[in-house]
Order: sequence, then C-alpha cells, then structure tokens
Amino acid sequence: MAVYVICYLASYILARFGHYLISGLLLLAAAGWLYMEDYRKYKNLIHLRGLFSLFWVGGEGLACMKLSNLQTDWSRMTWFCLFLAYIGFWLVFEILVRVYGSGYDGYGRWRSFSGDPKPVFTMICVLTVLSFGCFIAEAVTLGYVPLFLRGVPHAYSEFHLTGVHYFTVSCVLVPSLTVLYIHMRNGRGSEKLLMASLIMTGISLLVPILCVSRFQLVFAVLLAVFTYISLQKMFHPGWLLALFAVLLPFYLILTVARSHNIEYLNGIFEMKRASMPIFISQPYIYIANNYDNFNCLVEALPGHSFGLKGLFPLWALSGLKFFFPQLINFPIYVDKTELTTLTLFYDAYYDFGWIGVLIFSCILGAIAYILVVKLREMRNPLGYLLYAQLAAYLMLSFFTTWFSNTTTWFYLIVTGAMALFYHLRASRW
Repeated sequence: MAVYVICYLASYILARFGHYLISGLLLLAAAGWLYMEDYRKYKNLIHLRGLFSLFWVGGEGLACMKLSNLQTDWSRMTWFCLFLAYIGFWLVFEILVRVYGSGYDGYGRWRSFSGDPKPVFTMICVLTVLSFGCFIAEAVTLGYVPLFLRGVPHAYSEFHLTGVHYFTVSCVLVPSLTVLYIHMRNGRGSEKLLMASLIMTGISLLVPILCVSRFQLVFAVLLAVFTYISLQKMFHPGWLLALFAVLLPFYLILTVARSHNIEYLNGIFEMKRASMPIFISQPYIYIANNYDNFNCLVEALPGHSFGLKGLFPLWALSGLKFFFPQLINFPIYVDKTELTTLTLFYDAYYDFGWIGVLIFSCILGAIAYILVVKLREMRNPLGYLLYAQLAAYLMLSFFTTWFSNTTTWFYLIVTGAMALFYHLRASRW
C-alpha cells in the first residue's frame, strides 16, 4: 500500500506540472505491482482485490496520460475521490484478512467442487430458450435484426422492448452455466446432454452477435472464463492470450457491422496524434475517458441526489419510473455526448459526494473479501457464477456504474433464482 500511496502522490504532482505521460506510467506500474502482490500471496489469477487493483488503478494511469484533446486537468476533488475509491476497498479487505484470516491454506488443498449436474443442464436449456425466444419477439415486433441492418450506426441501441430485453441479454449467463455443467459431470453422463449444452451455448452466443452487441459477447465469454478459472487449481495466463486472439475477429466484425467508420470514430475521440491506429485509440478512450467524465461530474454537479440516482434499478424493475419520472430525471455530465460510459463510482459521488465514494468502496471491499474466502467452500455451483460476475464488474470498474445498472441486478436476481432452484432440486434428482 505504501508503494501505491507514494506513486499516487507523485502522479498527482507530475500531472500538476504537465508531465502526463510519466504521471500515467507511475500509476500503471503501481497497478501491476499491486496485482502481483495479491497474486503472489494467494496464487489466484482472478483474486478480486488483485483484479480491482490492476484495472481500476491501471485505468486511472491510462487516463493520466492525456492522449486525447478531450481530456483536461482533474480537480483536486477528483483526485481525492479516485484515491478514496481504491483505498477504501483495499483497507477494508486488508483489515478483514488480518482479523478473520484470508481463507487461504495452500492453493493445492482448496476443495474441488462437485455436485449434481442435472439441475444445471435444466437451467442452460430454460435460459437459452427464454433468451432466444425474447430475441425473436423483439426482432418481429421491431421489424429488424441489427446485424443485417446497414447504414444505421445506432440500430443496436434501439433494439429493445421495455422489460423484454432483460431476458434477451440473460443469454450471457449460459456459457458460464455450461462450464459448471461440464465440470460437474466430470466425464460421466449422457454425451447427448453434453452436446445439447454446447449447442445451447452456441445459440446463447449468437444472440449478442445478432444484436451487434460487442459488450454482451465479450461479457459472456469473460464470465465463462472467470467461472472456469475459479474452478481450477491452476490456470496458465497464456490461455487468456489465446482466447483474446479468438475473440478479436468477432469484436472487429461487430464493430464493422455497427456502420461506424474510422473517420467518424476519430472525430469523436480527438486523439492528440491523429495517426494513432483505431485499434489503440478506441480501447484507450473507452477506458480513459470515463475518468474524465467523472471529473466533469465533480466540477459541474450542482447538488447531490441522496440515493435517488443509485436506486435507479429499483425504480426501473418496480415500474415506479413510469409513474414518477422525476425519480430518474438526472442529467449525465460527460465531456462529449457520444461518450457516455462512466466509472463504477460515478453514481456514488452523484448521490453523496466523496463520502458516498468512500462508503461504497468499503462495502465492495467487504463483499469481495467474503466471496474470496468462501470461494472454495461453496456447495452451490451458482456461487462460482456469482464470483465470476463480481470479478467481471471489478475488472471493468472503469467502464460503467455496474451496481446502479438495472441489467446487473437482473443478472444477480436470475443467479439467485437459479441458486435456489439448484438447492431445491439437486437433492431430489
């Protein structure tokens, strides 16, 4: 932690004097060091604190480089809040480790999970049929499939029916369920059921492709990979590179299918080096600019919303937003209207300022500790899917306000329902 504090202070001072590149590199180095420290201690490639350290602090380091003309100097309050967002998480996690222990007793001695695969197979089938059925209903009602539409860049964002689309995108959970099913059957059982589960997985991955949703495709694969890693005693990091190589062509194809040309994207990104390749500038902006959007919020917010902004999922899922639109009538402060992705702590500041950021980060640290400690004691396989979801949210903490996102809570509710189903049925079958 001392290394992080020193690097953070040095990065702040360097940024004040305009040495942006060195400022960012310091935080990137700190992110790598923090991740390796947790990996060295726990030998867990997807240790939740390690992931959060690497991607939250690393994303901040990229943002500090100021490679786009959109990016400006951050206010002192922004620097303070970004520091609190990490320090609260890290300290709560560390305090709980020292008080209650890490739950780590030799990685090789962690108990391997086993259980009844039949309920999981049922979940795979039901969720795939439900998701694909809702997709067909949306396609028929709206009269188009985004993948086959040309010249309409934002067709994918308009492709949804209120309430129905949550079920459509629930397909992202199916690949993880298939990973659980294959692990639990352990080479036993019907080969036909195995083939059926793989076909269902293929269908579930087809949905985000047809919707031209790069994020849903990547998220589905990411959840499956994290679920697989959480079930293994050892996992070679090189396999992730191979997966990236396989996934990259699909990502590029979906980018082309969105009808966004390079000139259009470069015009939005406003990179200082106009010659920078789009495959570098696009991910950079999608990571770094979110921190600048947070700075826009800090500088422009006239008053806090005291919980109303963060409770958007409640207003949406309960339907109250249709009767009381003032509950969701909060403007978003960003540096460019086309770039609306935000950090994990955007709504926490919107609601309660720096205190909200600190409290939220502390809560996340406590939840992360509980899941890390309980990972190898889980008797319900859906616990591994829950762990994978939180790992993905912490990894992508630079991307959006996950826990004030309705879809996130829908995934968690579905996961909870499936966990209950497994608990009730596994003992009977």
